Amino acid sequence: MAAPSPGPREVLAPSPEAGCRAATSTSGRRGLLWRLRDKQARLGLFEIGPGHELHQLTCMMQAGLWAATQVSMDHPPTVSGPSVPCTSSVPRGFELGTLAGPAFAWLRHSLGLAEEDYQAALGPGGPYLQFLSTSKSKASFFLSHDQRFFLKTQRRREVRALLAHLPRYVQHLQRYPHSLLARLLGVHSLRVARGKKVGEAEEFFIIMLSVFYPAGRISERYDIKGCEVSRWVEPAPEGSPLVLVLKDLNFQGKTIDLGPQRSWLLHQMELDTAFLRELNVLDYSLLMAFQLLHEDERGPGNSLIFRTVRSVRGVQSPEEPASQNRRLLPDSPNALHILDGPEQRYFLGLVDLATVYGLRKRLEHLWKTLRYPRRTFSTVSPARYARRLCQWVEAHTA
Repeated sequence: MAAPSPGPREVLAPSPEAGCRAATSTSGRRGLLWRLRDKQARLGLFEIGPGHELHQLTCMMQAGLWAATQVSMDHPPTVSGPSVPCTSSVPRGFELGTLAGPAFAWLRHSLGLAEEDYQAALGPGGPYLQFLSTSKSKASFFLSHDQRFFLKTQRRREVRALLAHLPRYVQHLQRYPHSLLARLLGVHSLRVARGKKVGEAEEFFIIMLSVFYPAGRISERYDIKGCEVSRWVEPAPEGSPLVLVLKDLNFQGKTIDLGPQRSWLLHQMELDTAFLRELNVLDYSLLMAFQLLHEDERGPGNSLIFRTVRSVRGVQSPEEPASQNRRLLPDSPNALHILDGPEQRYFLGLVDLATVYGLRKRLEHLWKTLRYPRRTFSTVSPARYARRLCQWVEAHTA
């Protein structure tokens, strides 16, 4: 059976005021949004300013996203329904498309995210930050200039999986408004003409809320999969400015001290991983970061509010708060990804939700079983993956 199409595309032109000139050639790049990998700098944030190889392309993304949010501001958001078509002339050789635009506009609205703010962060008001990592994925990673939004390139098959699961994803967030699942805000495509003989190249990318926001006081970051193969990162030298995202084996001997919120986390992990298991998805990660609370931030009376009638502005549900597993939310930006323990603030979120356990992954599982006997690795059945990650969280929380 053929895979479903990524869905209707809105072809958008950047605003004349965007001030970014489109590039007309991508020769010498491995993909439209290829990033340079400096093997000495395992991970870092770099401003994509004039002179950077990706400057013109990211300017094109910014201009296109500016136009995309103009369209969503002109049409009321809906949970489902056809995309609103918008076609107009674009700079020569470039085309930016929006997939499932109305549904993602509704998701943004449900989070209380004003389209004007979304446009300001992702539009041409400031350069993107290039996020370099040791991930084995060939994806490229970017942050908006305020680090609030995370952009990641995706393979076509991953985009198809995301869009196929989108209605159930929306339903899950409606049922469990405080879910740990990453908040997806948009899916787009970028096409670049490379000449008559070469044809067009197309790249897809997603936009989501950054789990690690605001990042100013974060001291440690982790990417957890609940296994051991390829799950160690060499720590940065003391005093290094590099920002490293560590992995499972780096976390040995540490504990997440959540106090009374531990039971909420364990239950929500069960709910979210059960949902991903039903979608036949695996290889997702629990992102986690630590931030020491100041003295005046500790204690439930200082920074926590209990939202009982509604969980997030714009999301209404007939479900009772207890059945939705709602919790105390910190009175801070990005509250859905933040849990406060007695002494630490924790940033938590489940990301990379588009890897389906199909034939390719089943064969990879067989190969890794032979390659890594008696060791745990990420490519296992969705049921085993979900159970193992929940067990990891239970074993490492107090």
